Amino acid sequence: MTLIKSISGIRGTIGGKPGEGLSPLDVVKFTAGYAAWAKQNSQNEKLKIVVGRDARISGEMVSSLVVATLVGMGCDVVNIGLATTPTTEIAVTEEHADGGLILTASHNPKQWNALKLLNSKGEFLNADEGSKVLELAEKGDFCFAEVDDLGAVTEKDYTTIHIQKVLGLKLVDKTAIEAAGFSVAVDAVNSVGGIAMPALLKALGVRNVVEINCEPTGHFAHTPEPIPENLVETSEIIKKSNVDLGFVVDPDVDRLVIINEDGSMFSEEYTLAAVSDYVLSQTPGNTVSNLSSSRVLRDVTEKYGQKYTAAAVGEVNVVAKMKETNAVIGGEGNGGVIYPASHYGRDALVGAALFLTHLAKTGKKCSELRKTYPDYFMSKNKIELTPEIDVGGILLKMKDKYAHEQVTDIDGVKIDFADSWVHLRKSNTEPIIRIYSEAKSAKEADNLAQKMIEEIESFI
Repeated sequence: MTLIKSISGIRGTIGGKPGEGLSPLDVVKFTAGYAAWAKQNSQNEKLKIVVGRDARISGEMVSSLVVATLVGMGCDVVNIGLATTPTTEIAVTEEHADGGLILTASHNPKQWNALKLLNSKGEFLNADEGSKVLELAEKGDFCFAEVDDLGAVTEKDYTTIHIQKVLGLKLVDKTAIEAAGFSVAVDAVNSVGGIAMPALLKALGVRNVVEINCEPTGHFAHTPEPIPENLVETSEIIKKSNVDLGFVVDPDVDRLVIINEDGSMFSEEYTLAAVSDYVLSQTPGNTVSNLSSSRVLRDVTEKYGQKYTAAAVGEVNVVAKMKETNAVIGGEGNGGVIYPASHYGRDALVGAALFLTHLAKTGKKCSELRKTYPDYFMSKNKIELTPEIDVGGILLKMKDKYAHEQVTDIDGVKIDFADSWVHLRKSNTEPIIRIYSEAKSAKEADNLAQKMIEEIESFI
């Protein structure tokens, strides 16, 4: 059993003793702590909280506990049921709610679930806010409502509203997409993407939608993280289906992966770059991604004479940096597109609509569009840690050793070389140092990573 409490929320495996996994008692405790925090940060006498969930097996149970706890805390609840993470974020602002809870463990396997916490802007809590929620929950510093003050529950479907908002974006061109006559496959790994993505594609005027794993049963058809090694079978289906491209999303639909018409990977690191290419061609401005994302976004940004900035890893950090730099587009290299003209959250629906518009306007095949971007290859490695290892000291030594290069230390240590980079950081959730490297060939990226591993081990 595992229970991880962090600023971004509470996630864990279902079952076990309280405090060891995400048990019903833990769900109630942390939901009550969140409601107490929301009350402290709202001027409203009666709070309104939005609740949405992905399709995982434990979702209905967790949702029942969360909704009942919020009602018990005196909060009115807008329960939007099966909904993507970005749909829930949008619902918070549409409802003028005081916050929201998303019940999803994102790309984690089926035994996991989580409570992800939103503020009144439909954005994830920052570090201070998240810490306060955990403090209130652990201390039991909350008080349930008396019978006359219990909250009420309203049920709404926000998927259609979300889709209409995507279609209403200025840079989404339904006419161009319809004229292209696209045939598109979508793999939704048996979660809420199976509801939202086909409906979006049909609304955009896609001629033919091939649905793969679109029944929202929660029984994931493959390992749910949308990375190449988990999409071998999906790639084969797309290759044989005579479609123009394929989209793959994770269980909560905030990450978008593209597969070319020939079954080859467009690469999740290139989703944001391609969408940004189109956005910058229409609305020049700054861009942001995290330190562990591909350099290709910087290249695309500089092509338009604009400024790229790197943020610390984590969506909340990327959003903060985007606001600080007035970025017109940003996100993360895992397929997470954040488009402020829509909202400040990773959104696969927005990403898909912008990408299809871009592809339609270029008149290229998906694989041909991919070839217009420079090739980079990433190597992702890790070093297991023991309690006595001084990670901070090791990273400081690496920073000093490469002081003559471009070094960024806002999140671990990132070293930028002329044609490559490496990012060294301690994991927030595992006892490891992550070593991400990127270069113009897979061999160079692997060699750079191995060199760093050897140097780090020499300091241990």
